[in-house]
Amino acid sequence: MTPMLRKLHKWVGLLVGVQFLLWLASGLMMSLFDHHAVTGAARRAPVPAERLWPLNGLQAPSDVLAAAGRPADLLETGWLGVRPVYKLSHEGNGWLVDAATGKPVQVAVADVLAAAKADYRGTAPPGTPKLLDSPGLEARRHVGPVWRVDFADAEGTTLYLSSVDAKVLERRNDLWRWFDLAWMLHVMDYSGREDFNNSLVVMAAVGGVWMALSGIWLLATSFRLREFIPRRWLPVREVEVVDGAGRALATAPSFEGDTVYLALARAGMNLPSNCGGGQSCGLCEVRIGRNPPAPTSADREHIAPARLRDGYRLACSLEVNGNLRVAVANGAAIVGASSATVESVTAVTPYLREIVLVPESRAGAEFRPGSYIQLHIPRYKLAREHLHLPEHHRAEWHGLRLPSILRSSQPVRRSYSLSMPVVRADGRLHLLVRFSPGSTDAGHAPGRGSSYIYSLKSGDTVSFNGPFGEFALRPGKTEKIFIGGGAGMAPLRAMILSLLDGAASETIHFWYGARSGRDVPYEEEMRTLAAQYSNFDWRVVLSESGEAGHGMVHEVVQRELLAKHPHLRDCDFYVCGPPQMLAATRKMLADFGVRKVAFDDFKI
Repeated sequence: MTPMLRKLHKWVGLLVGVQFLLWLASGLMMSLFDHHAVTGAARRAPVPAERLWPLNGLQAPSDVLAAAGRPADLLETGWLGVRPVYKLSHEGNGWLVDAATGKPVQVAVADVLAAAKADYRGTAPPGTPKLLDSPGLEARRHVGPVWRVDFADAEGTTLYLSSVDAKVLERRNDLWRWFDLAWMLHVMDYSGREDFNNSLVVMAAVGGVWMALSGIWLLATSFRLREFIPRRWLPVREVEVVDGAGRALATAPSFEGDTVYLALARAGMNLPSNCGGGQSCGLCEVRIGRNPPAPTSADREHIAPARLRDGYRLACSLEVNGNLRVAVANGAAIVGASSATVESVTAVTPYLREIVLVPESRAGAEFRPGSYIQLHIPRYKLAREHLHLPEHHRAEWHGLRLPSILRSSQPVRRSYSLSMPVVRADGRLHLLVRFSPGSTDAGHAPGRGSSYIYSLKSGDTVSFNGPFGEFALRPGKTEKIFIGGGAGMAPLRAMILSLLDGAASETIHFWYGARSGRDVPYEEEMRTLAAQYSNFDWRVVLSESGEAGHGMVHEVVQRELLAKHPHLRDCDFYVCGPPQMLAATRKMLADFGVRKVAFDDFKI
C-alpha cells in the first residue's frame, strides 16, 4: 500500500498545494487593497439632507392601497427625483405610485441618469444607462432587472440602480473587480463568488486533512523499531550473493532489519537503481530461492506476477531477518565498479548524443543486446558552455533557457542501454544519451545525468557497473516487430544489428516515431540496412510533419501493419521509448490480443 499511498500523497499534495498558494496569494492581495478605494468611497457624493415630506396635496396611503388593485405588504414614502412617490411591495416585488395623483410611475432613463449623477462625485460624464435583465456578478446580491451606468473616469466607476425606484444598489470600480477576483480564488466559489462553504472548499479541507494523516502514516512507516536500537545490540546476519547459475560471488555482513539493498551497498556491492533504494524504480530485483517472503506492495507494483511466484523481490524492500542467499542476474557486475575511457562523443540529433566508451577490460558476451549499464555521475558544477554544443544544432538549443551553472550536489547513477552489439563494436560500449532540458520555465533543472554526460569529451574517464537488464531477444525465427521512439532507439538498434549480423532470415519490422526528420538518429544507417537486407523493413513516423504516414507511431503501426496482419499472435514485439508512447503502444497491442511483448521502460 505504501508506494500507492506515496503517489496519492504526492498528487493530492500538488492539488491542495496549488489551492493553498492561490488562497495565500489572494488573501495577501486583498489585505493590500485600500478598503475605501475598493468601495469607491471617493466617488460617492455626500448624502443630501433629508427632504420634508409634503403635508398637503397628496393621496392618503389608505386610498393608495385601496386603489392598488393587488395585494401590498408594505408601503414606503420616498422621492423619484423631485417627485414624491409611494413604494408598494408584495413578496419581494415592488412598484411606484405618484403620491400626488395615485397613478403608477415607471422609472425612465432620465430618472436613472439624474439619480446616478446625484450619487457621483467627480467630473467624468456618465454613459447611457443600460437596463439589464439580470444583475450579473457585479450586482449578484440583487434580483430582477437593474440599470447600469458607467462613468468615464480613471477608476472605471460603474453604478447599478434599481429598476423600480432608481436607488443606487451597488458601486463598482476596477479595483473592486480585482478584489472580487481575489475573493473568488480565496473562497473557491468560481460561479457565484459568495458561498465560502461550497463543495470545493470542503474537498480542499478534506484533502488537507488527508494529506496530514497520510503524511504521518508515511513518516511512521519510514521508521523501523530496529532503527532506534543501538547497532551493537542487533544480531549480525550474512547475505550471500550468487549469480544466476548459483555460483557464489560474495558475502555481505548485515544487521538484522536492514534491507538487502542497504546491506550490499555497505559491502561495496551496488545493485542497479535510479532511485537510491526508494522503491520507485524497480531495478534492484533479486531472487530468493527458498521460502521467499510475501511480496510487499512495492514488489507487486514493479515485478510481474509470474516473477513474483518465482521468488523475485526488490532488494530495497526485502528485510534481512536471518542469513539470506540471494541470486542477482549477472551478479558479478555489482562486485566492484569498472572504468572506461571516452573514445568519442557524437551528436546524432539535437537532443541525442552517441557516447563510445572503451572499457578497461574488453566487453564480452555478457553485454548482450538489450542490456544496460549504470554510469556513475559524480558531484559536479558545470558552466553551460561545458555541454559542448555542436554548431549545426545551435538553432534547436537557442530557445532553451538553461541555467548558466549546472550542478549536482550528490553522486547518482543513471541507466543507459547499449546501442550496438559489443561484437560489432570490438568490445566497446556504444550508448545513446538523450539530453533532458527539464521544465526550465517552471524552474525545473535539467537532468543531472545527461548534463554531466553531455559535458564529456574524448579522453575522459568514467565509472560504471553492469551489464544489467532482462530486455533481450527471444530465441526462435518468428517474425519480429520493433516499435520505438526517442532514446528507445538504443536497445532496439542493438538487437536489430545483432539479428542482421547473425544472418537472421525472419521478417524484421522497425517502426520509429519522432517529431521531425532531424530527431531521427541513425536514419541513414537504417535506410542502408533496409536496402541491403530484403527481410528488414524500416519505417519512420513523424508527428509534426504533413507527409504521408505522419502521426503518432502506435496509431500508424495499428493502421498500416497490425490491422492488416493475419498472424499477429505469432509475432514477437519489442517496444522501447518515452513513457507515453510506451504506454499507448502496450495498450494497443493488448487490445489486439498480442501477448508476446518485450519492453524496456527505463524504469521511469
